[in-house]
Amino acid sequence: MNTSGDILCGLDEAGRGPLAGPVCAAAVILPPDFPVDVLNDSKKLSAQARERARLLIYSKALALGIGWASAAEIDEINILRASLLAMKRAFAEMLANIATSAVGIIADGIYVAGDNAAGVRNAMIRDCRAIADGLFVPDIPVPCEPLVKADTLVPAVMAASILAKTARDRLMEYYGLFYPEYGYEKHKGYPTKAHREAILRWGPSPIQRMSFKVRE
Repeated sequence: MNTSGDILCGLDEAGRGPLAGPVCAAAVILPPDFPVDVLNDSKKLSAQARERARLLIYSKALALGIGWASAAEIDEINILRASLLAMKRAFAEMLANIATSAVGIIADGIYVAGDNAAGVRNAMIRDCRAIADGLFVPDIPVPCEPLVKADTLVPAVMAASILAKTARDRLMEYYGLFYPEYGYEKHKGYPTKAHREAILRWGPSPIQRMSFKVRE
């Protein structure tokens, strides 16, 4: 039997800096033979490269999950805590995906039938460790280590960074259809000059982070 820590889960978030919209996080477990040359910190990849990597991660990852914390939650508990909450939800979603999938992954990389999903989930918790990008870690049921710049050093965290950013970007593009005056599809809620001017002209949108200051 493998010892605890044989499975590595990468955790990262996207969207700490914007003035609007949620923060998104992802949890990813990659197989040993994943082609890591397609990975990097999501911010260092072009949109096309991120999309190629996203498709590859979804097709080859052993397990993954996406988690969110809303603009209202960010205002209530602050962006750091909301980011960690999103990571916690991403990890929980990953476990739920394993428990409801047709196959699962145990510590030595063997797939098992879905009717043993509870056993797979318990084995993964027992044998998993996690690395979270940054200085802090979420409250998850496995050992978790913080690592600054993990999204440039650890492939599983790079993958989480890519999934979190692409998921959030897609959501902000969707919001752009509902609130076209704010241009979310262009700046994704970040404090660009055009975004700040739109807020000052139209007032806060329904997805505005009211605790964030808007400067001219």
